[in-house]
Amino acid sequence: MLPGGTFSDKVALITGGGTGIGLGIASELSRLGAKVVLASRKKEHLDAGVDAITGSGGQAVGIPTDVRQPDQVEALVAGAKEAFGGLDILVNAAAGNFVVDSEKLSVNGWNAVVGSVLNGTFYCSRAAGLEMIGSGRGGQILSIVASYAWTGGPGTIHSVAAKAGVVALTRTLAVEWAKYGIRVNALCPGPTDTEGARPLWADPEAERRLRAKIPVGRFGTVEEIANAASYLLSPYADFVNGEVFVIDGGEWLGKGLT
Repeated sequence: MLPGGTFSDKVALITGGGTGIGLGIASELSRLGAKVVLASRKKEHLDAGVDAITGSGGQAVGIPTDVRQPDQVEALVAGAKEAFGGLDILVNAAAGNFVVDSEKLSVNGWNAVVGSVLNGTFYCSRAAGLEMIGSGRGGQILSIVASYAWTGGPGTIHSVAAKAGVVALTRTLAVEWAKYGIRVNALCPGPTDTEGARPLWADPEAERRLRAKIPVGRFGTVEEIANAASYLLSPYADFVNGEVFVIDGGEWLGKGLT
């Protein structure tokens, strides 16, 4: 466990921070001392997330943002700076996905997912990176990806392509921005027990089949994902740059073996 004041002088911006893994990471960073800025398209999610963090004694603000819109992203980073005086950490957790056969995927459906996942990650990384470079303090950028970025994922071609792009973006920025003191990494969670994911295994047989594909025999928890994110964003990982950290109980390693 990281020391309680690990992020006491840091400001962290988390997109998709109102629910699920994004909120879990924001809450853990707050517990470790960070001031957090939550971004989401839905104000009700932001309000609930901010209330949860401030109710636990943390400092948090919420800024409604559609990461597909560059002007809103610019306003988001400016809002984070106005609220807490700077920006040290960006977590790209905003995403969108739905299952569809490739031949049935519409152009609008493709653009919606690629816009949120790939374009949104670039817009946010660019805006946050410029602030980190301009401040001279450097910073950390962490993006949430998925293992189908390198294994493929039938039924999710839009998200597969977007997440693969985020992996490439991560590795490229890690090389380009290291000279500014900015580390850029990605975190790849496996099946994680969140409110949004539970409908995927609502049927007991579906749950059994999914668990059978995970060598450790269970789903991950939001707390475990948040702990991994906190490590990658902390000084303990200062020599980790351009990596994709997989935390999935060995799930992707077993693909094709059963």
